Amino acid sequence: MITELIDLYQQQQWFFYLTVSLVSLAIGSFLNVVIYRLPVMMQNEWQSECRLLLEDELITSASQSDSANPAAPFNLAVPASTCPKCQSKIKAWQNIPVISWLLLKGKCANCKAPISIRYPSIELLTMLASVAVAAVFGATATTVLYVAMTWVLIALIFIDIDHMLLPDQLTLPLLWLALLASVFGLTIEPAQAIIGAALGYLCFWSVYWLFKLATGKEGMGYGDFKLMAVFGALLGWQALPMIILLSSLVGAVIGITLLSIQGKDKATPIPFGPYIAIAGWIAMLWGEQINQAYLSHLL
Repeated sequence: MITELIDLYQQQQWFFYLTVSLVSLAIGSFLNVVIYRLPVMMQNEWQSECRLLLEDELITSASQSDSANPAAPFNLAVPASTCPKCQSKIKAWQNIPVISWLLLKGKCANCKAPISIRYPSIELLTMLASVAVAAVFGATATTVLYVAMTWVLIALIFIDIDHMLLPDQLTLPLLWLALLASVFGLTIEPAQAIIGAALGYLCFWSVYWLFKLATGKEGMGYGDFKLMAVFGALLGWQALPMIILLSSLVGAVIGITLLSIQGKDKATPIPFGPYIAIAGWIAMLWGEQINQAYLSHLL
């Protein structure tokens, strides 16, 4: 069944790209939900754990109050999406990726409150990035793997931008996916994947502790270590120097630009996760070409 489907996509390229585009647009719409709701879900979980652990009387009474009036369910499925201003439920036809935003002219159908352009932008970004993966690797199992990783990377990028947080709920499944992909022969040898994961984690972990011992400050978070481990497991330790250099270059360009535009102080914390994700994604698609171009330039 899968082999026949791949053969069909290889013969009908237009159908392959159309499928990738439509599926990715739908996933992009779901990623908007993940980007907003997952950090809220994590915060709710942390608060619940704090109430259970702390023995302060006020916390205890608050916990008893919460027990008497349990909070409404809040996860990726419920409650249904609503307008943040008028709370009217978003109907199915109002939730078609990109198209609904254009038809509604970027406004709520009920109260005419503006709808952020970020929603269709993330949907379009998801589609374009997925099509780029499909164009590079064609109708193969590698494309399925890399497209799935691209979706998760997009969610991680925007969550880190919003909250300076790379959730374990996303980074750890990516790491396991990269390791399992090596076992099934989709990427590098399993031994190389394990070594790459370990070195990917350790390279930023070492930088973190050296910086902390020297300055007493934390230069990056543990989520950055785990994200580097993902790319080490996926591409091997040989790709790590390239990803570090690319992420530093992308971070410098984008960071300086944003600080200049927004007029923020240079001491303002900037999430590094998006730059690692972008650099790793570039290495996924064009790492070999970049290495060859670099080596040919040296020679």
